[in-house]
Order: sequence, then structure tokens, then C-alpha cells
Amino acid sequence: WAARLGAAELWEDKTAQHFAVTDSRMVVSGLAWFSEEKPVLRRLPSRMKDVLPPKVWGLAQSPSGARIRFVTDTATIAVVAQVQAPVMGWAANTANSGLDLYVDGGYYGSAPADAEGVIRKEWSIGKERKLREITLYLPMAKSIEIRDILIDQAAVVEAPRPFAVAKPVVYYGSSITQGVGTSNPGLVYPALLSRWLNVDFVNLGFSGNGFGEPALARAVAEIDAACFVVDYWANPSAAVYRDTLPGFIAILREKHPLTPIIVTGPYYNPSEDQPGEAGQRQIEKRVIAREFVAARRKAGDEHIVHVDGLEMLSKAEADGLRDARHANSMGCYFCAKGLEPYMRQALGLPAADGKRK
Repeated sequence: WAARLGAAELWEDKTAQHFAVTDSRMVVSGLAWFSEEKPVLRRLPSRMKDVLPPKVWGLAQSPSGARIRFVTDTATIAVVAQVQAPVMGWAANTANSGLDLYVDGGYYGSAPADAEGVIRKEWSIGKERKLREITLYLPMAKSIEIRDILIDQAAVVEAPRPFAVAKPVVYYGSSITQGVGTSNPGLVYPALLSRWLNVDFVNLGFSGNGFGEPALARAVAEIDAACFVVDYWANPSAAVYRDTLPGFIAILREKHPLTPIIVTGPYYNPSEDQPGEAGQRQIEKRVIAREFVAARRKAGDEHIVHVDGLEMLSKAEADGLRDARHANSMGCYFCAKGLEPYMRQALGLPAADGKRK
């Protein structure tokens, strides 16, 4: 590895501090089972492998939504990592297999992997030495091994600030939830909401494989969540969606009778304005989600809410679609903006003040 790194000031400094993701001063957020799996950065635990659909298990090896967080007064930070190669695929390279750096909640830079899956990046993060909160967003679609995190020799490292809510928001869904249409891992819509609301989150979106299976419901239900977002409308047929949604929610309710649950319906798809069955399926699933939640509430479940997907991405916001289906980075912003007031209400957070950081 030393031969491949080339000249980089922080690596050349023999006094630089080195950290692994297992270091207690590095907080790994967004991986509900990291305490079981460390140092492996995966979204579902290995003990579930034999009961999960094989494709879901494969997709769970990518740490979409996971973040490494800490506070430091370093002037420079560097990262060495190895990502599953090849790095190119159906998503933008940086989102697919790169890192995003946020400093004090604001975007600072990215580190895409090279053709061999190597990430090597150094950032100068300020003109003066002061405490700053560092957040590294991990790849959306590829597995990653963090080989090293380096900071200045004299720098201190402290725990990051607490979230506004102690428990995470847990999202279950499809490629839209996972974020395959975004340009950067920090722009997936759950990540946007996390920064706006200062809440933790777990992203259990699985590209092409959000079908609401009982095994996935049981996995989701293991997490002690502040709120569950059930967002898997995109993958199943209308019949499968109608059949699986009640059972999925029932499994969550068995372990979490009072936890807020938000069920999203389909956002706008151009197929709705075209002849053929695709658009009709979209419209039908929108009705299924709305009527299911209404029936649950009528039966006494006051802690479940339906969000019409058209409030997240409407026909007027169709520029937010990458391929007439997946939300691009702008579309993720629309989705987060539409979901935000419902999330604030579910979590007991004050209404937005109109200012967006």
C-alpha cells in the first residue's frame, strides 16, 4: 500500500495519528448491527444470511447511509480505503463507490475510487485550528474496507454532537431508498433529512429487491427505531404490494406497538400519462397505500401515517427523475422536502423555520 500511495503530506508525516473504524473515537452511524459485524461495514448481520433472499444479502454488503463521525481540531484529514471493484456500474461513480466529506454539516468534498477500487484522498479542512465535526458518508452501492483515517499529530478527537432524537429513523424500500439515482452518497434522501433534522438513520433500501418479505420485516423490527419509513412501493406488482403490506406492518407492530410508521405511496412516474399497464400499476399502488393506512387508523392505530408520493415528487417536479423512474439528486431533494413535515411531526420536532442549511 505504501508504494501505491505516492507522495502525500499527511502520509509522509510519521507523527500523524492513524485510526481504524473500530476505534472508540470513531462513531459509525447508520449500521444497526455494526457491533456484531465490525470491522465489516454491512447493512444486515451475517446471522441472517441464510434466511434472507440471496440478492438482498448481496446488496446488504454495501453500506448505503452509513457514516463515520467524529469531532477534531485537525487541519488535515486523509482516508485510505478499498472498494469492491469494478467501481463503475448503474450509478454515478462517486455515489456508487466513493466517499463524501461533510464538515460541520456542510458538504466539503468527495473521494471517488479509482479503476482498481482504491480510495486515497487528503483534505485541508480549514485555515485555523478549531474543533469541527467530521462526517464521512460511505458508498451507496459497493462494499468498502476503510484501511486508514489519518489526522494531524497534535489534533484532538472527540465524540460527535448528539442527535436531536436518541433513536434512528429506519427506512425500508427499493433502489429509490438506497439512492441509485444520486450523484453522491450524501445526497440520498434519508441523508438529506438526517442533516436537516439532526437525526440518525438506517437505510435498508435494496435495489430491485424491496418486496416486503416477512424476513425483511423481522430484520427491520429488530431495530429500536424512533420512526419506521416503509417505502417499498416501487418493486412489487400491485397484487404483491396489496398482499405483503399488511403483514409487513403487522410484524413491525408486534414489536413496536407505538412507534410512528410512515407509509409512502408512489411518486410521479411518466408512465402514468402513457398507454399500457405500467402506469396503471403505479396508480393502483398509490390507492393501496392510502386505503391500507386509512383502514389501520380507523381500526385504532393512531401512530401510522400515509404520505402520498406525489407530495414527494410530483409531475411538476419530473426533472427530478434520472431515467423516468429513479430520483436523481434533485429528485431526492424533492422527496426529502415532501417528507420533512411528516417526519418532524412523527419525531416531535418543531416545524421548519423556512431556512435551509
